[in-house]
Amino acid sequence: MECAGKGRGTRCIGPVKRRCARCGAVGYCSVSHQISHWSAHKEECARLEEQMKHADALNAFPFTYCQEATVEICQKRVSRCSFLNKRGIHQVGMWMYECKCHPLSNSFDDLRFHYCWDLPRMLCPCRGPVSPISDHLSGWEDYYRWRHIPFHSPVALLLQWPMLIYHAIQITSARIFPIGTSKELRVHYVGPEKELLQLPAFGELQALFPGMQIHIVLVGPAVPEHRDGETITVGGYARCSETDCDCKSASSHESESLNTAYDSTVILQLRRGCYHDIYRNISKESFPHLIVAPNAGIAAYSCWLPTIELIHEMNVPAVFSDYCEEACHLAAHCMNTVAGISFSLPIQLNPFRQPMAVEDNALLLPCYSNCFLFGI
Repeated sequence: MECAGKGRGTRCIGPVKRRCARCGAVGYCSVSHQISHWSAHKEECARLEEQMKHADALNAFPFTYCQEATVEICQKRVSRCSFLNKRGIHQVGMWMYECKCHPLSNSFDDLRFHYCWDLPRMLCPCRGPVSPISDHLSGWEDYYRWRHIPFHSPVALLLQWPMLIYHAIQITSARIFPIGTSKELRVHYVGPEKELLQLPAFGELQALFPGMQIHIVLVGPAVPEHRDGETITVGGYARCSETDCDCKSASSHESESLNTAYDSTVILQLRRGCYHDIYRNISKESFPHLIVAPNAGIAAYSCWLPTIELIHEMNVPAVFSDYCEEACHLAAHCMNTVAGISFSLPIQLNPFRQPMAVEDNALLLPCYSNCFLFGI
């Protein structure tokens, strides 16, 4: 992590060597930088102290690799690269974007889709579920048990994206139409980045919402210009790595789909640009039931303001996620101060956050992709 006092007059004299004694969430290279930063830090210190008390809850997952993927990564005893390499998925298919070895910026222009989990059949959801979904999955443990996936499988790292949508629908269901009476669900997914290279993972929505047509418009500047407007129908599930598995058979998928209640369709549409700039063109074709914005970083990007104001005017439920609770707090302050908008959905921990810590955080708080949620 960087010294919190970096850029405040004098150069850093080296790496971070000391923490704030009260909150423990920020670090400094020297006493002088800690003193100079206090005027900015004092307002947030008590808040960060409270957030640090909940670090154990953030690191709690049902997986056998929990300690390795959370505490040990935060302490730099393990890296994301070594975690993936140990499981034979480092720089492979959709997994290659889960570490820093493969630059995202170069990949967006290419935007190749890898329709394989690169895992054995027992470790991934390559086929439809064997039993109907329960009324509500409360977290990763429920999901893994329902899909009969063992808890040493890392597939949750990629399933964070469809599970974010699933959970967003669950927590806003009172404001969305009665899903049980409709066969269509329209979602505007704002600000996609890495998930543009992991789109086959969204096929799991077929199992989560049986019998429904799910139309997701992915809108953001990361969409390559030459893919703007492209529509992708996700037929079936991403495949496993075993050549003899019936997930490789198109006819098997068709017969299974025709004879069960899981006859669902997931349609993804790619649109390039900021949401507030192209919303009107999109809404003519598909007015959303729900808006989802993953890892939004609202306080960090001024371009969010007109989008937030537009969403507020639309009166459509919107769920945002971010890497840590502090980022959500800053978003709340920004939205309330600048636009006079308050959260209708309070800040809460996402039970389907990615179960691997983010490396090199600005804070010493544990951070996870899609870690906390809030909504308007």
